[in-house]
Amino acid sequence: MFAVIKTGGKQYRVAANDVITIGKLEGEAGSAVTFGEVLLYADEAGATQVGAPLVSGISVAGEIVEQTRGPKVIAFKKRRRQNSRRKRGHRQDLTVVRVTGIGAA
Repeated sequence: MFAVIKTGGKQYRVAANDVITIGKLEGEAGSAVTFGEVLLYADEAGATQVGAPLVSGISVAGEIVEQTRGPKVIAFKKRRRQNSRRKRGHRQDLTVVRVTGIGAA
């Protein structure tokens, strides 16, 4: 059994007990989270439901494992012979989620 969910403008294929890293969600470690935007659902028998755009009556439940940050990304621009340069850094805030179940909403 698996589902394709949409969160933070991205899509993730998830199954029970999967651990995924997604964009930051509000909440502390150990708190429950529910994903209602399910785009595709497949059960054990092999029957697949494809949403147009969402599958109704199905939701994905999860638990926040931790709030973390991604790797450091450096953007460096330099214009040669102009004594001009710019350095900017960025670290994305992320949330690690364990999927606890997929089922009826």
